[in-house]
Amino acid sequence: MESPINKLQQLMTITMEECGELTQQCSKIIRKYKDFENIEDDQREKLLEELGDVYCMIDLMCEHGVVDWKHIYARSSAKKDKLKIWSDLT
Repeated sequence: MESPINKLQQLMTITMEECGELTQQCSKIIRKYKDFENIEDDQREKLLEELGDVYCMIDLMCEHGVVDWKHIYARSSAKKDKLKIWSDLT
């Protein structure tokens, strides 16, 4: 399919859209459930779909040379260090 926008624009736009869909699914889960264990299978599946879509776009950014996994892993590690201070997730 021919697009009126270039590859960079496509990559960024689709990534934004997928992040938005993940945000919506997270919000739906927050509104409906209090605990991880209570999340219904269909909602977990929808969350998995959105997470997979975002992961795909991150992978495509790496494939197109926008970023690389080494730097993503480093940033992920730095974020986990911050979360040790500001949350009880780690």
